[in-house]
Amino acid sequence: MAETLETGDLVAPVPRPKRAPPPVALGYSAPAARRASGLPESMARALDARRLIVLLPFAMIAGLIACLELPEELSPPALIFGGIVVAVLGLIASPSLAAIRAVACLAAFWLGLCLFPIHGALFGTAMLSRPMYGTYQAQIDEIVSESPGAQRVIVSGLTPIDGDRPLSVRRARVLVKDGPNLAPGDVIAGRFRFAPVPGPVYPGGFDTQFHSYFDGIGAYGNSIKPPALVSTGSPSAPARLIDGVRQEIAARVDAVLAQPAAGVARAIINGDESAVTDDARNAMATAGIAHVLSVSGLHLTIVAGGTFWLLRLLLAGFTGLGRYLSVKRVAAAGGMASALFYYGISGGNVAALRSTLMILLVFGAVLVGRRAITMRNVAVAALIVIATDPAGVFRPSFQLSFAAVVALVGAYENLRTERAKNGSFFGHAWAYAKGIVVTSLIAGAATVLFSVYHFQQTSPLGVVGNLATLPLVGFVMMPAAAIAVLLMPLGLEAAPLRAMGWSIDRMLDMAHIVAGWSTHLRAAPLLTPAALIFGLLALGWFAFFKDRWRLLGPALALPLVLLFAVDRPPDVLISDTTQAMVVRGPTGLERAAGKAESFGLDVWRATYGDPMQTQAAESCDSIACIGTSSAGFSYAIIRDPAGFADECATSDLIVTRLTAPTWCGSKAVIDAPALSTRGVHWVRWDATAKSFEVREAIAGLDHPWRIKP
Repeated sequence: MAETLETGDLVAPVPRPKRAPPPVALGYSAPAARRASGLPESMARALDARRLIVLLPFAMIAGLIACLELPEELSPPALIFGGIVVAVLGLIASPSLAAIRAVACLAAFWLGLCLFPIHGALFGTAMLSRPMYGTYQAQIDEIVSESPGAQRVIVSGLTPIDGDRPLSVRRARVLVKDGPNLAPGDVIAGRFRFAPVPGPVYPGGFDTQFHSYFDGIGAYGNSIKPPALVSTGSPSAPARLIDGVRQEIAARVDAVLAQPAAGVARAIINGDESAVTDDARNAMATAGIAHVLSVSGLHLTIVAGGTFWLLRLLLAGFTGLGRYLSVKRVAAAGGMASALFYYGISGGNVAALRSTLMILLVFGAVLVGRRAITMRNVAVAALIVIATDPAGVFRPSFQLSFAAVVALVGAYENLRTERAKNGSFFGHAWAYAKGIVVTSLIAGAATVLFSVYHFQQTSPLGVVGNLATLPLVGFVMMPAAAIAVLLMPLGLEAAPLRAMGWSIDRMLDMAHIVAGWSTHLRAAPLLTPAALIFGLLALGWFAFFKDRWRLLGPALALPLVLLFAVDRPPDVLISDTTQAMVVRGPTGLERAAGKAESFGLDVWRATYGDPMQTQAAESCDSIACIGTSSAGFSYAIIRDPAGFADECATSDLIVTRLTAPTWCGSKAVIDAPALSTRGVHWVRWDATAKSFEVREAIAGLDHPWRIKP
């Protein structure tokens, strides 16, 4: 039986008349130039200038890194002058294709160098430098998370009441306890306590000050008493409508499902991970399926792809409309609409934004009859994300998702084969299972460097975890979630939500089994920031080249990381905002000062894989505590100025929350000014040189996101 043809479908090969080659431009590289280059044909094809756009995101990221490494931001006149220089170079280079390529990359680099100053001027804020208390009125901009009796919100328009001191920050992140149920647009008033945004918890860790500055958040705070609701926002405001939909979805999920399934379901449907239990999160991370929690490419592909497939089936298979319109294009438009809706209710994280852009580009290519999955589409999506959220480049979510999609699209370009038109059920099942294995291996290999750097963890059995759980996710969990959301306006969501909860419970069961198998296989090295540079260069090489040449970059990155980017654990860690301090002892890192439990200690434990429970052997009085590390150095924690006279002459390391005298002659002195300006200190003893290596968590004090004490 003949198949129904759609507009835009290819019926038969049609000979095309030969066209003259286009003029020299970014998009053309003559075959003669390839032959004249003397390179192998496969590598010469890879150097086709049409792939130049693939390099532009990497050049822009290099510009962002250079901006961070500068001691201070470039002034507006310097930025304008640099732009003029690049434009002039472009005019001069116009006769040469190679020169145009170089100038294009230089222009992308310069744009990356300019993005932080531009975004800082548009969205940045003054940073609070000391704690403040008072009565303020503020407007709710965003609900970050909710828990019983508390909401974490973003507020703006902070206005003092009763003569309290004004805050110069644009926005603040506030924990509201026992207050009214808030939504975007509401105005509240009450007594609040505000504090400076904390710095990284360890050198090289997540920089909260940097990211908060570009989000316009200049202070963290909490309500001293439950605030009063002054006024409610407009019911028709888009932010309020979206938040209302998200809250209603969360309430419907909680009404049907119990924990831990409810928390996972909320994360999958509306991007709210606040209710995911620690046990579920840890098991999924160890099993290599933590990506299921974050709304990203997997979820959007299933939702948008499912919509595309369903619309094609309904319009062509049951209505026969394929005779009158292009069903494929209509279905593509429906897939784009579903992706945008899902992005709207998911909270809009970086991975979801990148995935939504990719979905739009893929279906946009279908609309115009072009190949959908290409590295150039990845580059276009990356350029949009980088230009709109440059700070997001330094978040783990962007790096993991960008690395995974570059690897998967590159593998698709190399490994794609013609799909069989007919096949048995077992043949299709085998192809699906093989696809999961290959996808998991490729994505896992591409993201392992970034996972180890940011989280100090690997998922050695991630392929097993994905093979065991992704069929549930693709065939039960996500379809049930989509059906439940569609039926919620009718109040008929209970049955699909129960099906979703059953699939989540089975997924967690398998995650715990795989996590148990991985117990003794999770060791991961500590890496320096140089590892991220090697990873970026390897990704750029892999994205730009084709065929076997693209594997050379990742192959070289591995020995470079092992030789130059493997880090060592510290012998001392000193907190900036608490009394916490740990020192290397016979059992590992031992507590020398501070409480046994704190947020900083929890992060240190997770980062360095050390329990830090044992109390260090010290001799203490009202003036100081002194001790000797098993690494071979002596230290003193001075509480009273009277201790400097004795301890500065006898201890290798002095730690004090006071201001140390300039004459203190110890090998290393870390005092209150150093901690307040440079944050957490990482210290390691060099037994051969009899000296300390000291790293500070905060660098670049002249950048606008740094807090001036």
